[in-house]
Amino acid sequence: MENKDHLEDMLSRFVGHGPYLIIDGEKYIDAASGTFNLQLGYTNDRIADKLKQQIDRCTHLSSAYTREMSQHILSKLVKYTPEGVDRIWLRDVSGSGAVECAIRIAQKSTGRSGVISFFLAHHGQSLATAQISGNAFRIKDFHVSIDGSIKIPAPASVLAESSLQPDEEQFVDLEQFIQLGSSDNIACLIIEPIQGNGGNTVFPVAFYRKIKEICHQHGIIIIADEVQTGFGRTGTFFASTGYAKELEPDIIVFAKGAGGIGIPTGGVLMRHSLDILESFEHSSTSGANPLSLVALNEIIDIIGDDHILENVQQNEAYLRDGLLKLQHQYPEITGVRGVGYMYGFDTPNPDFAAQVIAAASRHQLILRGSRYGKGKTIKVRPPLICTQEHLAEILHKLDLTFSELTATAQVYQEAASC
Repeated sequence: MENKDHLEDMLSRFVGHGPYLIIDGEKYIDAASGTFNLQLGYTNDRIADKLKQQIDRCTHLSSAYTREMSQHILSKLVKYTPEGVDRIWLRDVSGSGAVECAIRIAQKSTGRSGVISFFLAHHGQSLATAQISGNAFRIKDFHVSIDGSIKIPAPASVLAESSLQPDEEQFVDLEQFIQLGSSDNIACLIIEPIQGNGGNTVFPVAFYRKIKEICHQHGIIIIADEVQTGFGRTGTFFASTGYAKELEPDIIVFAKGAGGIGIPTGGVLMRHSLDILESFEHSSTSGANPLSLVALNEIIDIIGDDHILENVQQNEAYLRDGLLKLQHQYPEITGVRGVGYMYGFDTPNPDFAAQVIAAASRHQLILRGSRYGKGKTIKVRPPLICTQEHLAEILHKLDLTFSELTATAQVYQEAASC
């Protein structure tokens, strides 16, 4: 009993309310949406009430009983998917598991094994998904490989203050990589429409078009990893039907925000010709459990009923312009970029980025950084329910954060000169 009470005491330190997290009585606004999975913030009465009702009924069902529910959810999702993506595999509770499912589908469909992925990509924490992710630090002590897989460079990000799109000649020669590095063994190419952990990299629209053309020529399946970009994050339900619509993926992977308020869930959407897995070929014990089904079903309805996409679209310019204003004010902020409520910017170096996150916390602002690449990126991804007033609070606290760091640096400089 003592241990149980102690645990409850520890958890009682944290109370969420919409985009706010109250820690030991202090109210923080979360500009990172938890770990990018709280589309509706920490709390939502509609989802919470449905979850409580379901807990009283049952919290687990075998997948033998959930197929009809999965199909009901699919009927709601198809109006948001690219044309022809009209099948679902709903047996995961994480993005890692869903990505592995997508790879299995591609391998079984093509009879090939290799995966093309990009430098700085992040596709999961399991051995297989960490292996195809684009940063080696996660796997330096572990050993696994998917035969024939290759990683290739991605183009530089499109910046928020630039209307210029890079010339296609500047893109990596994907055709050459396929011809010289794959031995005709590539099953799929997987891409985040906007790289999340890789530094909030926004790819040029022409890059998606080029990928699509080459993959189609070689019979390579295109997987859009929308674990971070899906469920409204970029202002459309999926980035694949908005900013990245030129990609025209064969498979879409989702997780994170699909749980609305952090309920673990994950799934795969695909073209009907790719609905080929047997039930025993990919599943998990808790996949499509009743709680995840309830949360997933509700967030789809809430996104429509509460005009969540319209909210993001209407307020994106306010967030972007506010960050650009800070960039012009503080030389330590560079490279503002993003789409919807998925923004980021660079700082001088990883140490400075860590100082930004710590200073922001002192001003009751929650931010997250990026370990990938040079680790100097700060991500600004508020819950999708955030109004212009919430965004103004985030921008004000960012201003206070950089003002504090600038003042501290000046004090050190003056002391050093004495």
